[in-house]
Amino acid sequence: MDLIDDPTPGENAPEFSVSEISGALKKTIEGAFGRVRVRGEVGRVMLARSGHLYFDVKDDRSVLAAVSWKGQVSRLSIKPEEGMEVIVTGKLTTFGSQSKYQLNVDDVVVAGEGALMAMLEKRKKALAAEGLFAPERKKKIPFLPDVIGVVTSPSGAVIRDILHRLRDRFPRKVLIWPVAVQGEACAPQVAAAIEGFNRMQPGGALPRPDLLIVARGGGSIEDLWGFNEESVARAAAASDIPLISAVGHETDTTLIDYVSDLRAPTPTAAAEHAVPVRLELLAWAEEQGTRLTRSLEQALTQRGQRLRDLSRALPRPDALLENPRQRLDTASHKLPAALRNVAQSRRVKLAEASAGLRPRVLTARLQPMRDSLSKATARLDPGRITDANKRRDADLKILAGRLDRAYFANTKRHADRLSALERMRQTLGYTETLKRGYAVVRGDGDVVTTQVTAAKAKSLEIEFADGRLALDGSPTSTSTKAPVAKPATKAKPKKDAPDQGSLF
Repeated sequence: MDLIDDPTPGENAPEFSVSEISGALKKTIEGAFGRVRVRGEVGRVMLARSGHLYFDVKDDRSVLAAVSWKGQVSRLSIKPEEGMEVIVTGKLTTFGSQSKYQLNVDDVVVAGEGALMAMLEKRKKALAAEGLFAPERKKKIPFLPDVIGVVTSPSGAVIRDILHRLRDRFPRKVLIWPVAVQGEACAPQVAAAIEGFNRMQPGGALPRPDLLIVARGGGSIEDLWGFNEESVARAAAASDIPLISAVGHETDTTLIDYVSDLRAPTPTAAAEHAVPVRLELLAWAEEQGTRLTRSLEQALTQRGQRLRDLSRALPRPDALLENPRQRLDTASHKLPAALRNVAQSRRVKLAEASAGLRPRVLTARLQPMRDSLSKATARLDPGRITDANKRRDADLKILAGRLDRAYFANTKRHADRLSALERMRQTLGYTETLKRGYAVVRGDGDVVTTQVTAAKAKSLEIEFADGRLALDGSPTSTSTKAPVAKPATKAKPKKDAPDQGSLF
């Protein structure tokens, strides 16, 4: 089938459907341009929830829509930012649903070193505004770490310089996390290495480092750009383990240098900052031991001399005991007389206390108690108790009579109220309505209110005020007279009321 339909008779131009013209344009644009490189300034940037990145590449006259799909975004070495001058590479295609063309970008590079420095300065100001460069948040480097974690390339000269310097100064355990130190994979691998070291638990299969070193040799700004990525700077700032950055040479500066706890000009210098010199420590410890020994000897000599000086100022032992001996002799001489005086004074107090225990005195003290006991016994007389019980019984009889009267009055009041309610129920019931000349028709036991229902019933029954009347046979229309039936109960014939018509 041809893509282009034959023209209709009388017309030279062929007809296209919307999908056909859209597909033709797509093939034409993709075939004519294919893969292209475009230089311009990044305009609007939007990262969708799906992970796709949409942005514009523009110059002073035109705007080109660009898109990077989710899988391409993770492989971009540079993430486009608004205002950045870039060179994008991709495939020009169309988007038929909106009648527009766009560039599917799979690579983004910065157009020139000046643009890179401008972007770096912008990131630096943004991170500084968040306080990630503040000195008060930097942690102290441990004096002598047991385990040191190194984030660097395992095949470069940097790791050999660090290990050699550590071995010369103070050998320590070193854990190496291999990463790419340049290119697209640099930033995500370095950030993952810092976070991975921090996730290690003390006492695990691998010891948790006490210090981290992120190191790389020198290079151009493009080579070091992975350490200027925001993800690496934030990972270094969030590290709970103290971190030393040693990226590039002394003149090279990256964002990780600002957020790290200590910046070393070279990887070798980072190893020197990490551990002290073992021989210097041994010499210092020996010197401190010698000083301590001399200080102890000097202190003991001074205190011995001071003790001897003080002992010469003390009196003789015999002179110190002369006055206590004299006081002891005087006290021992006065002791017998003092004992006799004390015993005599105790005898006098005993005689005074025993004088109140004579029989006459006890009798006089007990008489008031006996009188009180007699009065209490008189109050307990059986005759007086019987009179009190009689009075209490009389009071109980009076209370019982009052209770009976209250009970009967309350019962009568409730009975009267119940009778009034029963009269009201009878007055409002349908039986009173029957007495006024009305009747109730039942069919098959249920109340019938319409002719249709009466016609369907097998048997009918009419209830009057004085009894019920059963009707035999099938019901008829209103124009046919109902057959006369015998009443179910004996009742006196009653004339219909003037305003009461026939039911059938």
